[in-house]
Amino acid sequence: MATHALTAAAVGLAIALGSGPATAAEITSLVSNAFKTSFPDLTPLFEKATEHRLKTAFGSTDPLKVRIEKGEPIDLAIIGEGAIDELIKQGKLVAATRVVVARSGLGVAVRKGAPKPDLSTTEAFKRTIVNAQSIGFNAGGLSGIYLWSLFDKLGLTAVVKAKFKDGSGATMAATGATEIGLTQASEVGLVPEAELAGRLPAEIQHFTVFPAAISVNAKAPDAAQALLKFLASPDALRVMRAKGLEPPA
Repeated sequence: MATHALTAAAVGLAIALGSGPATAAEITSLVSNAFKTSFPDLTPLFEKATEHRLKTAFGSTDPLKVRIEKGEPIDLAIIGEGAIDELIKQGKLVAATRVVVARSGLGVAVRKGAPKPDLSTTEAFKRTIVNAQSIGFNAGGLSGIYLWSLFDKLGLTAVVKAKFKDGSGATMAATGATEIGLTQASEVGLVPEAELAGRLPAEIQHFTVFPAAISVNAKAPDAAQALLKFLASPDALRVMRAKGLEPPA
């Protein structure tokens, strides 16, 4: 985002979120890798609008959940839906603060500059799978579980197994290990030589939902609440959309 655009957006957000705090706070957050491409743009926008500072550590949902369970001091978590709900049940996060920030749909990754397959309809997606020389995705993750069930539903399981490679879909497509990779659309931008060819058609799309919640031991709960309000703003949602995330349903 250009500097002048960032400044203009921050002014608008400051008005929407309220004037700067009497005392600026540092917010410590644990955030899913799905937001790793959007937070570099979101963080300065939020900090300029509120004067708070945001300190973020990224990772996969399960390891971040374990860190919270072990008592790591944080103000806010944005991770997978099941993990957030379990941490609320454990009394680690405040149920009343739970709010869905975004959701991530599945996409098809190709090597940067490679032809992009047709993904406009389910039939087009099926042809893409049949015609691909090789296909990569993480078989053991939540996305992989869904994909195998989808391929079974579409009658493509045998076709996929004949040319399937297990691993990061974006990374394998970027390196040429596979012609296409299937992965969370929001994570394709993390791999420099990968490019998002498109998302799965709406009728077969599958979303991973990412809620946020504030820690029961938060040192800056008001600042964390300001962050949640910011993440629901139109400016923040535009940034996340551009990075492959979808607004809450």
